[in-house]
Amino acid sequence: MNPTDAATALPEIANAASHADMSMLGLFLMADWVVKSVMIALVLASVICWAIIVEKSLLLGRLGREVRKLVGAAAPGGQAAPQAPQGEGLAARVLRAGTREWRDGREEGESRFEYRHRMEHAMRHALSGELRKVEPGLPFLATTGAVAPFIGLFGTVWGIMNSFANIAQSNDTSLAVVAPGIAEALFATAIGLVAAIPAVMAYNRLLVRLGRLRQDGQAAAADLASGLSRRPPSRVAAHVSHAAAE
Repeated sequence: MNPTDAATALPEIANAASHADMSMLGLFLMADWVVKSVMIALVLASVICWAIIVEKSLLLGRLGREVRKLVGAAAPGGQAAPQAPQGEGLAARVLRAGTREWRDGREEGESRFEYRHRMEHAMRHALSGELRKVEPGLPFLATTGAVAPFIGLFGTVWGIMNSFANIAQSNDTSLAVVAPGIAEALFATAIGLVAAIPAVMAYNRLLVRLGRLRQDGQAAAADLASGLSRRPPSRVAAHVSHAAAE
């Protein structure tokens, strides 16, 4: 390019850069296909993460209510309460698992401790099976939270490389020429952070809630097994069987 052509082209480049669309849609449209692919992947990951967050929050809320029913049944006099767990929820399944072993009674030569442990093991197994329903999807939250910023950073590095290449071709380092390319590149990192931050926060929060439910449920199972092991099946079979079957 001769000096006359360069002098003519530079005002055109600067004018085009000054009128560049700096909105989010404009930055996306200005990006090349690699950066666009990164942005689209991060947006899809963010949408999936939010779907998982909403679904798991609702599920944990329902399981929390079931665990509270189980804790109420394990409290002193709880088995005689009219609001005993019913249906096919977590509380009813755990109760049925324990009372099934309780109705079988102690085997010959089995100590009361072993009898109680057998009932507690059955209830813990039923509890774990219900709580495991929360786990699918959580690894995706953890992976997105860990990887999304680096994917966005890859898009940023790629965009900056292209921006520098364009600067070298135009022989102009003015801010009006540099800013659109840099903004487009940094937008990929911003999307990565928008995807990662909620995913990490939700993952930690959901794990804490799941751990508390597991602890409360296991403690209730231990209390139920301890109470049932001190009673012959004939004394409370009718009532507990009714509460578990419903």
